[in-house]
Amino acid sequence: MTAERILVVGGAGYIGAHTCKALALAGFLPVTYDNLSTGHRDFVRWGPLVEGDIRDAAAVAAAVRTHGAVAAIHFAGSAYVGESMVNPAKYYENNVVGSLSLLNGLRAAGCDKLVFSSTCAVYGQPEHMPIDESVPTVPVNPYGQSKRMVEHMLADFGMAYGLKSVVLRYFNACGADLAGELGELRDPETHIIPRALMTLQGYIDDFAVFGSDFPTPDGTAVRDYIHVVDLADAHVLALQRLLRGETGGTFNLGTGEGYSIRQVLGVIEDVTGLRLPEVVGGRRAGDPAILVANATRARDELGFETRHSGLRQIIETAWRWHLRAHPRRNAPVGAVAAEVVAADVVAADAVGRRASR
Repeated sequence: MTAERILVVGGAGYIGAHTCKALALAGFLPVTYDNLSTGHRDFVRWGPLVEGDIRDAAAVAAAVRTHGAVAAIHFAGSAYVGESMVNPAKYYENNVVGSLSLLNGLRAAGCDKLVFSSTCAVYGQPEHMPIDESVPTVPVNPYGQSKRMVEHMLADFGMAYGLKSVVLRYFNACGADLAGELGELRDPETHIIPRALMTLQGYIDDFAVFGSDFPTPDGTAVRDYIHVVDLADAHVLALQRLLRGETGGTFNLGTGEGYSIRQVLGVIEDVTGLRLPEVVGGRRAGDPAILVANATRARDELGFETRHSGLRQIIETAWRWHLRAHPRRNAPVGAVAAEVVAADVVAADAVGRRASR
């Protein structure tokens, strides 16, 4: 029986590549569509790569027709909150105009099922926690605004053209593949966990905590951290829902538990046995104080569970991948090898638990 083919737009990126692996494990053939501007060619391992831009509707349609894709998952776009504050044009061009072209290409090729990678940034700074999907969407930065605009487009395309879509609003994606094949790799890197780990490895020399005066227990921002493997599994569940002919919907993806930046850094130091510099900078524009998910709807309607999103497991898998991807500078070879072996034991145990579930 031939595997159903899924067009994974932005499949050479961090979450996209993890999802391609999850799709392959679930019996699908992921077809990555990516212009490789921020993605990585060597992350494309579970199906073919089509190099193309989402702003080229004709190329999108050709990819769907050539590979016989029955649905698409849309990860492509720009995703830096701070950058969106100083260069909003880039975010409306890439995320909004690009998504419109993508939708037109899918429609031209007769592909009417789409899972969309959205964000908790659409909520802005809600007054109540945890955040459920009924909370008003009032983004406070152009990144969140651009994602909200795409959500509106999906609803309109559904009403006018019959597009069936699932919107997944992520909280903080983090961690690395349990087998160590993939990890978080960006240039520049802005996320707290990989920045901290790269600082410990000697690759970043300007590490700082952005803001210590938030209205939170320790003054640092509080976030809901979800393992990228759990996120990837959620995309498979959402896709399967659409392929069964069920209705789409909007779902938060998080754990329901928030950790402050200081708490995260404490676990990083505990896992690695290394000390981070204590540098505090000002808040970044557009950063809310607290973002924590209520993911009850995803659990009840998608069957979604977070199996790997304990903060320590997130950091252990990320550290293992970072040691393999770029070992610590100026560390004795034997010390790095010992760290990798220790991390391999942790990862092997995690893979064993996943296989037995």
